[in-house]
Amino acid sequence: MQSDKEIRKWLRGKTIAIPGRMTSAYLALQLYLGEFEFIVVPFDQIFEAVKNGRATAGLIIHEGQLTYARSGFTKVIDLGEWWKRETGLPLPLGGNVLRKDIAPPVRHDLLEIMRESIDYGLSHRAEAVRHSMPYARDMDTVLAGEFIGMYVNHYTRDFGEAGRAAIREFLARAERGGYLQRAVELDFVC
Repeated sequence: MQSDKEIRKWLRGKTIAIPGRMTSAYLALQLYLGEFEFIVVPFDQIFEAVKNGRATAGLIIHEGQLTYARSGFTKVIDLGEWWKRETGLPLPLGGNVLRKDIAPPVRHDLLEIMRESIDYGLSHRAEAVRHSMPYARDMDTVLAGEFIGMYVNHYTRDFGEAGRAAIREFLARAERGGYLQRAVELDFVC
């Protein structure tokens, strides 16, 4: 296993295909690597960009995290594992955001509606997996179930204080690194 120092050295100077500049994955890679050469490619075309030589490496998200080996790729770094080693916290990769000008009682109601939806999906998992299969790119039911479990779980319902701390740390490091245009003031709906 290569050290982070060796991995960073290898990645610097390489063109990396990323799924977008406004993704938490891109921000995580910036926190890991600093400045780097990249091209923006739709997330489902990153493998192809690497195969055809437009990029040397790809920042994969979504089902690519589960299918990269089957597609002939090797993992260089798992940013979630790196972040956990670095901070002791989960890597925040997405979330639902509400405008602050929405009245607090309405924000709370919206949170409860989202939780009810998540609870329904968690308690009807097999049905949810079957429903998702028409959208499952290159995945069978077992792999689709694994993918869904990565993003729909008890943390989806309530990521708790660890999740809130992870988001705060993620954004604080991004601000210190100069990767945010302005500071972000967070309010969590609980």
